[in-house]
Amino acid sequence: MRKPLLHTKVTVKLRKSEYREEWYLVIESYPVRKPGSDKPGRIIEAVNRIIKTPIWDYSSVTKIDANGNFCYKPKRDANGVIQCTSQLDKESCIYADKVRAMRQQEYDTAVIYSDREEEIIAQNERSEQDFIEYFKNIIYKCHPNSSNSIIVNWTRVGELLSIYSKGKPIPFKKINVSLLEDLKLFMLRAPRGGGKSGTLSQNSAATYFSIVKAGLHRAFIDEYLTVDIAAKIKGIPDQKVKRETLTLEETERLAMTPCENEVLKRAFFFALLTGIRLCDIQDMKWSEIIQTDNGWRVDFTQRKTKVVDYLPISDQAYALCGEPKEQERRVFEGLTGSSWISRPLKKWMADAGITKNITFHCSRHTFATLQLEHGTDIYTVKDMLGHTNVRTTQIYGHIVDPSKRKAAEAIYIDGLNSLSITDKP
Repeated sequence: MRKPLLHTKVTVKLRKSEYREEWYLVIESYPVRKPGSDKPGRIIEAVNRIIKTPIWDYSSVTKIDANGNFCYKPKRDANGVIQCTSQLDKESCIYADKVRAMRQQEYDTAVIYSDREEEIIAQNERSEQDFIEYFKNIIYKCHPNSSNSIIVNWTRVGELLSIYSKGKPIPFKKINVSLLEDLKLFMLRAPRGGGKSGTLSQNSAATYFSIVKAGLHRAFIDEYLTVDIAAKIKGIPDQKVKRETLTLEETERLAMTPCENEVLKRAFFFALLTGIRLCDIQDMKWSEIIQTDNGWRVDFTQRKTKVVDYLPISDQAYALCGEPKEQERRVFEGLTGSSWISRPLKKWMADAGITKNITFHCSRHTFATLQLEHGTDIYTVKDMLGHTNVRTTQIYGHIVDPSKRKAAEAIYIDGLNSLSITDKP
């Protein structure tokens, strides 16, 4: 829809009758947009009134006709109304001026409200668009430099939205709280991806639904939604899961136990002493290990968050790196992915007498819990782990919560010391 032209002027004019000495009153509007034309045009509207006694302004010549006669403009009063000698003609001219004023107001109002009308039309068009298609198109727009895991999660959510809608579009205008509550229930029973059987865990469903909410919030910013509906609906609560960690005694026992993969053992303890992820340890080059006045430091870009980090490391952690090599060589050469190190890691744990289900990532969990147990404040631990939100770090705080330990020791009953249980039910 094109905007009306600014400064459209509406004027009462006279048109001479071809047969009689009388004039037709007409309304002329210019410039205006006419249907089917890109150029400004002129609209002539008949008032259905005829006058016979206009008063002419002989000082204003409009043209000279074919017979050499001069044509003049009609005289107008201070309000622009054409003047006549006949009372009936005067009333006709006043009537014509009222029509003119009404048309002028219509054009002026059209200019004032055209922007709002255009926005309403544009909003209606956006509301017809498919949210699923929009969601899939913004994945790389919202996360141009994100890790593969984030892209994978957003892509999977796009697939689940298509499953939920049975391949049909979900127009933005159909999105409401009721639909999102239904989608939430679907997520809790949605199938796992990657050829895996079963349904999503509650924590996976919570993550995926939070991504849906992020997509809806983005749609609100992009004006596909008039209301930030994502803020109106609660997410799926996380379910606490057990995070396996090693005690300090177990780590010491593990250090004394031989491992068939020497680089794995060094990398595992390096992760345990620094909290760095396996993927970042695999990528680490000697050029990223810097010696400063205060000790050693690792300068690297986290693969998961794409954040540049400057992480101090202890002398003991540096010693695990081995002899320095060329700057572009990897520090832990030969360290493979988690699937390849799973078997030797399990055997190493078993040889150390550790029966817990320990993965390489548990070294990071252990780093966090041991730091908190030794009094490191949670915000420092957050920064060392590279978490973007302290709420993620607080998960480890629940494991070592000293207030819970204090509460557990608060009730002590002396009489129980002499109690012995001789019989079992």
